[in-house]
Amino acid sequence: MEDNTQTFKLSNQALGSVMMALQESLLNEMDIVPILKGFELVSTGDGLIVTNPPTVRVSNENPITEQDLLNMVK
Repeated sequence: MEDNTQTFKLSNQALGSVMMALQESLLNEMDIVPILKGFELVSTGDGLIVTNPPTVRVSNENPITEQDLLNMVK
């Protein structure tokens, strides 16, 4: 039986996306799981990249809601 399992590594861009998701989650005290689950990944020569990376918003006037995070991953 042949093993067709492929191994992938995260690119620097994908690692940055994970770090941005973590920062967003920590700053706004929200669950990181919806952001990570929403990542769309593409395999490149440099490793996996995230085609829809999160952005970090810092604002005391307009706090980020759980719905904002869910909208980021759609």
